[in-house]
Amino acid sequence: MVEAVARAASIPPASLRRAVMLAGDAAEVAKAALLEGGAGLERFSLQLLRPIQPMLAQAADDIASALGELRTVALEWKIDGARVQVHKDGDDVRVFSRSLNPVTKAVPEIVEAVRALPARSLVLDGEAIALREDGRPHPFQVTMSRFGRTQDIAALRAQLPLRALFFDALHVDGEDLLDRSGRERAAALRQVLDRSLRVPRIELPTVAEAEAFFADAIARGHEGVMAKALAAPYEAGRRGSSWLKVKCAHTLDLVVLAVEWGSGRRRGLLSNLHLGARDPASGAFVMLGKTFKGMTDEMLAWQTKQLLELEISRDAHTVYVRPELVVEVAFDGVQASPQYPGGVALRFARVKRYRSDKSAAEASTINEVRALHAGALARDAAEGGAPRDQPKR
Repeated sequence: MVEAVARAASIPPASLRRAVMLAGDAAEVAKAALLEGGAGLERFSLQLLRPIQPMLAQAADDIASALGELRTVALEWKIDGARVQVHKDGDDVRVFSRSLNPVTKAVPEIVEAVRALPARSLVLDGEAIALREDGRPHPFQVTMSRFGRTQDIAALRAQLPLRALFFDALHVDGEDLLDRSGRERAAALRQVLDRSLRVPRIELPTVAEAEAFFADAIARGHEGVMAKALAAPYEAGRRGSSWLKVKCAHTLDLVVLAVEWGSGRRRGLLSNLHLGARDPASGAFVMLGKTFKGMTDEMLAWQTKQLLELEISRDAHTVYVRPELVVEVAFDGVQASPQYPGGVALRFARVKRYRSDKSAAEASTINEVRALHAGALARDAAEGGAPRDQPKR
């Protein structure tokens, strides 16, 4: 839609995207562009107390690949909390969720912490998280339970206090920092926040230092690390390559059951894989979800050729294939799902490689997948939390 409006208004798409990101309202920006042209976009800038779309990250397979891709990099803990954007204008402090919804009333302790900061005006990006007495995080769903209630906030706060940990400063005392480098924004963050309010961070680590930092984050119960290019600006609303997330991922060898035709730059190629695990009882395959992530151009071309040779039928969008091709898939976890017949689905699945050395009879079983899900539920129960059966981002 943004591309179409840009073309209709004869405005560079990048300019329109930036305005949408800053306004948080595509309809408002489209109206200005179509009625006023490029001049109409000038009024869309970062404004205190109005949220902007957050910058997002892509996934990396491991620390070494993240460092190799970004080169000049900082690492931060990847906190398993709720993304928050906090605006301060004098004594007026407002908190917004990742989806830009106002959540100020739900998080009074975060409001108080930011109101007490000496800076007159701020826009901060970070995470709200509930921590146990030993400093380890509660499961994500426990943290999120603080955001779904509008009554008895004082009692909830006493029972489950939240802590804010910030990783970016987008505005400080009248100065917008979106276009500043990551290194400069981190320096600004250090000037306005003490260590207790900042996500732990190291800059320019060696591979050994990065691996140790990652291991420490995992040992403390966090998801992994974020690798961030030090020279990159804050690309609001984009899932760019300047931020990479590295987590402890599981892998399974799954069978391709079908594949959907791609769109955009993947038009004419088979892209979105339907993934299945082997059922040892019946010999059939149980679908666990789909993915089009992690594929290189070479892989797309190769799998299109291979899967067309395995075709048994098709409809307008999907080619169904003989279940013979095995693919190694990385994923972040297993969640309950009524959508699929096995009752479970993979979270954030992405392709690592094809396993030409394995036959479909050697693929991972649905029993293995269910065991992973049961193990996650048992760990959450042991930690006193709710199950992580819903993906958060």
